[in-house]
Amino acid sequence: MVVLESDSELSQGDEAPAFELPAADGNTYALSDFAEYEALLIVFTCNHCPYAEAKVDELNHLASAYEDLAVVGINPNDAEEYPDDSYERMQERVEAGEIQFTAYLRDESQDVAREYGAVCTPDPFLFENDGGTFRLAFHSRLDDAMNPDAEPNRYEMREVVEALLAGDEIPIDETPSQGCSIKWTEE
Repeated sequence: MVVLESDSELSQGDEAPAFELPAADGNTYALSDFAEYEALLIVFTCNHCPYAEAKVDELNHLASAYEDLAVVGINPNDAEEYPDDSYERMQERVEAGEIQFTAYLRDESQDVAREYGAVCTPDPFLFENDGGTFRLAFHSRLDDAMNPDAEPNRYEMREVVEALLAGDEIPIDETPSQGCSIKWTEE
């Protein structure tokens, strides 16, 4: 398990780094493809990590509950060492209806994860659409469940999304996410 350090390359108000990645639905998505949404939740995640797996239902809920929020999962893990994180396995999970995010993207080069400063799965970044530019509003965990078997008492990201979409101040402080380290390829 890795606890996310607060030395992320992105700070509140920073612009979301651009990307263009293949999705499990067979399409390719760029950051600009989500411009119609008021908020964008980018979560670096994967298929094999028990911490990430424990948050799939919550991410599916967020994607379906808020029409002005795009939920984009990005899987950067080394699929050669971790075959469950392969693009083909991502496609299977989307086709089976297990993953119902707005988009589930594959970051094969791991460049996007590096640009965002992602360190673990899941690692959520919530952006606000500021006149066509997504700016980081909140980089924190999804809920207060500290291990994969625990039930959350507080769904923190829901509270933050609701406040952001209502134009209110974010009601809670950022708390580092925790999970499995990103499985970087050898360089």
